[in-house]
Amino acid sequence: MIEIKSLYKSFEDKDVLKDINFRFDEGKTNLIIGQSGSGKTVLMKCIVGLLRPERGEVLYDGRNFLTMKKKELNGLRREMGMIFQSAALFDSLNVLENVMFPLDMFSNKNYKERVKRAQFCLDRVNLIEAQNKYPSEISGGMQKRVAIARAIALNPQYLFCDEPNSGLDPKTSLVIDELIHNITKEYNITTIINTHDMNSVIGIGESILFICDGKKEWEGTKDDVFTAQDKKFNDFIFASDLLKKVKKEEDREIAEQ
Repeated sequence: MIEIKSLYKSFEDKDVLKDINFRFDEGKTNLIIGQSGSGKTVLMKCIVGLLRPERGEVLYDGRNFLTMKKKELNGLRREMGMIFQSAALFDSLNVLENVMFPLDMFSNKNYKERVKRAQFCLDRVNLIEAQNKYPSEISGGMQKRVAIARAIALNPQYLFCDEPNSGLDPKTSLVIDELIHNITKEYNITTIINTHDMNSVIGIGESILFICDGKKEWEGTKDDVFTAQDKKFNDFIFASDLLKKVKKEEDREIAEQ
């Protein structure tokens, strides 16, 4: 579990995050959503330590990230897995070597053990047959799956995903969503996903934080989306014609009950 309490972040006297309070639960796919410029990316960066807030707490299972000493910080970072928007694979390394990279850096395992662990992770994302290929030789969706394999190589307790479906077609996006969701459940990880993808919200949003103008505007689950009464949230969620139609159908069914 990761809990943020009374978090504030400013840039040049402009408040970007204002009194954010939220709990990201273990074993759930926790989503941060909001319009561009709403502060969700800044929040993610504060949680992982890329930015330091002016005030507030970031608690990892009760441990305050913001007051940790260097040794404790290094230990906590080894418990984190990251999936970047662009996959961020090393072009000069093949798929297996990319997945082995964090193991080479932080694991005490010998070479054979590191290879075995990397191959296990690749098999988990159904990519063992691509282990000798280079990133330029595989599709964007496959690159994202390699990134997921690399992110879980060190058995993280916390998994952070920054726009994992960016640049992918809808079908591949669903595959990535399902994979992240299943891995979260399988390993009981605290997963936080920063996303614009409304399919992800409806599909795997077990815990959703909606930020608007730097403030927590709404929170709930995917089951609460169609009955939410918050205007700003509804304006954001139902901007697409497809979701408007779905909501109208939901409203009609409720009225007939």
